[in-house]
This record gives sequence, C-alpha cells and structure tokens, in this order.
Amino acid sequence: MADPAVQGIKTVLHPVADLAAAKQVYTALLGIEPQTDQDFYVGFDVAGQHIGLVPGAGTQGMSSPVAYWHVQDIQAKLAEVTAAGATVQNAAADIGGGRLVATVTDIDGNVLGLLQDR
Repeated sequence: MADPAVQGIKTVLHPVADLAAAKQVYTALLGIEPQTDQDFYVGFDVAGQHIGLVPGAGTQGMSSPVAYWHVQDIQAKLAEVTAAGATVQNAAADIGGGRLVATVTDIDGNVLGLLQDR
C-alpha cells in the first residue's frame, strides 16, 4: 500500500543551457505560455503537472531531468529514504514561500527529488 504522505510526482525540473531557446521549445510542446518567467527559472503548469526549466543546473549537480515527489513531511521522508540506503545530495532548503526541496540519490545513483509545500 502506498504511503499516504507521498502525494505523487507533480514537478519535473529540466536543466537547460540556453533558457530562452528551451522556453521556446517547451512553449511549443505544451501549447501554453509559462506561468513563471524569470532569468533564473521558467515554469509551466499543465493539468496539475509543473514543468520547470533551470539554467545553470549543472552547477547544482543536475545533469538530467529530476522528478520531484510531493510529500507531507520532507524531513521524515529524508530520514526514511536514507535509512533505506539513499544518500542526501542536497539537504532540504526553502526555495521561497515555505516550499522545501531536497534531492537524494538511490543506490544506483538516480536522483530523486522531494518537495514539501507549506
């Protein structure tokens, strides 16, 4: 039975080298303009799914898209997954508005994102 504290994958962030060019591609793909359009981040909301474009993400250790599992208690979930063998890549941090994000790597090196909304 699934953990009721895990609300599913609702956010996927994509590292991009050229934000302006990537924004054009994703706008064409999704058929909508971004809801968030900043120099440091462009985000689209499509049917409850958030797609984000992150320039310079390589400096944050992001070399491929990262899916973020929405959880009720990020610290508790970090404790659970690390006890099960995952390694914290980026500890929980507030990215604004009380939204907390963290990343871990599983035993095969796959990056898993955790996100807790306020």
